[in-house]
Amino acid sequence: MNKLYIGNVSAEASEEDFETIFEQWKIPHSGPFLVKTGYAFVDCPDEKSAMMAIDIISGKVELHGKVLEVEISVPKRQRSCKLQIRNIPPHMQWEVLDGMLAQYGAVESCEQVNTDTETAVVNVRYATKDQARLALEKLNGSMMENYALKVSYIPDETAVQEGPSAGGRRGFNPRGTPRSGSPGLGARPKVQSDIPLRMLVPTQFVGAIIGKEGATIRNITKQTHSKIDIHRKENAGAAEKPITIHSTPEGCSSACAAIMEIMQKEAIDTKFTEEIPLKILAHNNFVGRLIGKEGRNLKKIEQDTGCKITISSLQDLTLYNPERTIIVKGTMDACARAEEEVMKKIRESYDSDLAALNLQSNLIPGLNLNNLGIYPSGGPGMGPSMPSVPPPGAQSYGCSPYGGEGPFWASMLSAGSPPPAGPPESETVYLFVPSPSVGAIIGKQGQHIKQLSHFAGASIKIAPAEGMDAKQRKVIIVGPPEAQFKAQCRLFGKLKEENFFGPKEEVKLEAHIKVPSFAAGRVIGKGGKTVNELQNLTCAEVVVPRDQTPDENDQVIVKISGHFFACQLAQRKIQEILAQVRRQQQLKPAPGAQPPVPRRK
Repeated sequence: MNKLYIGNVSAEASEEDFETIFEQWKIPHSGPFLVKTGYAFVDCPDEKSAMMAIDIISGKVELHGKVLEVEISVPKRQRSCKLQIRNIPPHMQWEVLDGMLAQYGAVESCEQVNTDTETAVVNVRYATKDQARLALEKLNGSMMENYALKVSYIPDETAVQEGPSAGGRRGFNPRGTPRSGSPGLGARPKVQSDIPLRMLVPTQFVGAIIGKEGATIRNITKQTHSKIDIHRKENAGAAEKPITIHSTPEGCSSACAAIMEIMQKEAIDTKFTEEIPLKILAHNNFVGRLIGKEGRNLKKIEQDTGCKITISSLQDLTLYNPERTIIVKGTMDACARAEEEVMKKIRESYDSDLAALNLQSNLIPGLNLNNLGIYPSGGPGMGPSMPSVPPPGAQSYGCSPYGGEGPFWASMLSAGSPPPAGPPESETVYLFVPSPSVGAIIGKQGQHIKQLSHFAGASIKIAPAEGMDAKQRKVIIVGPPEAQFKAQCRLFGKLKEENFFGPKEEVKLEAHIKVPSFAAGRVIGKGGKTVNELQNLTCAEVVVPRDQTPDENDQVIVKISGHFFACQLAQRKIQEILAQVRRQQQLKPAPGAQPPVPRRK
């Protein structure tokens, strides 16, 4: 995405003109300008430089009487379902953007891109190329709140391999090796998957998989460029042992196929007559999206591969073992194809969750997500049994060719803000949940809410219903910020798991926090400025009801509504305001007190 197309170019424009413009605005470029009649091309050294050129020049810089238009250069064969939309108004609500994009087709994903610009940038994926083309035609240059949207294709790198240029002209062999950056190079090299493949194998086959002195497993790691951890000492005496494979998606699939082949051969040699299904472990956070609405995703994988796929029960889960077992039955080739499709869905879910997490986590002060225990291995959906480095007792084979002991998310989320000095103060949050969900939250004989309270380090109580027909129940959570984060995260997740919200419906809840009545004005701000900024920053709805009567502790309620990260961010920002108010109160001298007399030197 680093080659730029410059349009609306005057016939008088020269290479020197473009050199001057790029030098004037300090925009780096990595090659000469290719100037044609009416347009030009140039390569930038990286995506950041390309985005800088677009934001500074496109629609703003004039050359020989014509305003230049700059966008990413995408050959026709590489135009895909994915678009990048730039120059989005900075305070635009996600709901408005989603509604606008949905006018042109089914939006499969919409993720924000971090840039240095004031305006927002998103990458959007439509279900079909025609929908993407229509959206580009309609949205590019359209005005929104006095901002002109800039829309361009995100190149489909794999399309280069399919085009006729990949193999040269028909009947001719390509001459020499392709030059760097030429179409003959095809797609960019694959990188290591951020999420490992986890599988369960019968304990009696572990020895055959490892081989004499580890020869067999070392051969697999070498051929597939993977790193494989065999957790032999985990769950002593268990009939099955987990194996974790770190590699590219292709490397993971190749290693899995090799392990299945070894097990089949060992079964024949030892006259083992039972069927050996492929068992994949996946965090429960991803399973709902793998199944799909009314089971459509799973049914499609079964139809495409000829396999029978079942998933272990939700009842087998605990707070400390969030993985479910996906059992695949069929021929070895069919199971291998099913593994590819299953893991593709899981990786898509992981990428989506990570994008949402990264978007919000850096904005929550005082919270180190790596220490929260929600994603113990450093990424969303990574359960305690999915370590980024082998735990004690796990045998590790091969090495990652990508550097480090594990995938990048092991350290990616550990760079949270340092916690404030001193022990954090306890907070009280009132979270409102659908009344029918109370039984699921409490669990059989109160086991679930006890486990949740212990896990989060918070007091969690459910208030009595306010009437027979109450549609919501109040959950009272008392604990420091990290405990609040963990407890609320689990409650939001539980409501999704138990299907109190639809498969594609985001869990949005209302939370109340109490603030001193004298601080309510600080939360609102002059003319509502602070509360409006809070809503724009967090995407949560923040309301301080007017004409409230303070309670016996001289406190009033602030209402916060939105999805999990929006609620968390709003809570933290309001707590910041309250902390500032408390500090200012402490600095004020008591009524009648004399100011301190400076000591004589």
